[in-house]
Amino acid sequence: MVRKTFVSFKKKLIPVVLLLAAVGTQGEEIGAVNTSWKVLGPDNKVVVEAIDDPLVHGVTCYISRAKTGGLSGAVGIAEDKTEVSIACVKTGEVSVKAPLPRQEDIAKLSASFLIKKIHVVRMVDRARGVVTYLTYSDKLIDGSPKNSLSAVVLGPLVTVK
Repeated sequence: MVRKTFVSFKKKLIPVVLLLAAVGTQGEEIGAVNTSWKVLGPDNKVVVEAIDDPLVHGVTCYISRAKTGGLSGAVGIAEDKTEVSIACVKTGEVSVKAPLPRQEDIAKLSASFLIKKIHVVRMVDRARGVVTYLTYSDKLIDGSPKNSLSAVVLGPLVTVK
C-alpha cells in the first residue's frame, strides 16, 4: 500500500518539478570555461550567454555567470553564485519595435532550483538617448544584491511609453 502511494505521488511530482525548473529563461550559451574540477558530475564553470533585447533589435547583452557543477549541478538542484557581469553592444542595425517602457525586465535567468533568479532589466534614459541594462539577483545578500550595469547609446531612436 505504501509503495503504491509513493509511486502515485512520484508520478504527480515529476511534471511539477519539470515545470518549475523551466520557469527561468536562459540565454543562448556562447561558451564556458571550467573553474574547478569535480570528481562526479560536471565541473564548476563560468558561462557566457547572449540575450537579445526583445524590443530593441540590434542590441545584444552578454552575461557571464557562475554555474555550479558536481552532482547537484548535474541534476539541476545546485544554487549558482550571484556573481554576474553584463556587457551590451550594438550587433546590427538598431530599430525599436514600440515605445519602450522606462523600466522593464527583459530576461530572468534561473540561478537555483526553485527560487533565485538573475534579472536583466532595461532602463531608458531618454534625455541622453541611452538604454541601460542592469543585472541583479533577487536573493538579497547583506541588504543589497550584487549587480552589474551596461549602457548602449541609441540616440533619437529612444521613445518612452
